[in-house]
Amino acid sequence: MYVVIMGCGRVGSSLAQALVRVGHEVTVIDRDSSAFLRLGSDFPGEQVTGVGFDRDVLIKAGIERANAFAAVSSGDNSNIISARVAREMFGVERVVARIYDAKRAAVYERLGIPTIATVPWTTDRFLRALIGDTGTTTWRDPTGTVAVTQLTLHEEWYGRTVRDLEQTVAARVAFIIRFGQALLPDSKTIIQADDIVYVAAASGAVGEAVALATKPPASED
Repeated sequence: MYVVIMGCGRVGSSLAQALVRVGHEVTVIDRDSSAFLRLGSDFPGEQVTGVGFDRDVLIKAGIERANAFAAVSSGDNSNIISARVAREMFGVERVVARIYDAKRAAVYERLGIPTIATVPWTTDRFLRALIGDTGTTTWRDPTGTVAVTQLTLHEEWYGRTVRDLEQTVAARVAFIIRFGQALLPDSKTIIQADDIVYVAAASGAVGEAVALATKPPASED
């Protein structure tokens, strides 16, 4: 999938890096070229300097072939304008905007543009919205620091150990439902077909864990 992100602050850079890690192509837009330093020198995506709601800047960023667009700058007005341009002018199917003002967010939701407020799990929610994962976190602690969520596993995970899965998704397997019974696994537990696997992960890593679990495990060379 090809994703354009407007804004390279903490959320934008985190989201861009997470999307790249799970195999998507990303271009990031920011009016301040120094903001791209947050992406790191090894970031493989494109970087475009400019205003994210400018038509020419969006075209340069590849908006015409984008499958998804995230507006995550520090300004509500910039985010919603760019989101509407991406949706209405360029027909991008998946568009999400970060909105600080909760009252305004409700208005924009009625315009058909999902909005996400500034909460600790912003990156998780953006990643899930952009890649089309409609699952929800099963539990999150009151501080928003840790979440438990169900994984949808690629079939090649069957026969692999819990340790292998944990190392790949960077999350801890909390429990497994097997034949209708809950199981507390250890690192050597073998994942079986039809297991329902729940993991605990730090906020900001849940969406990435969910995405990585749907991919086959690395080959054992």
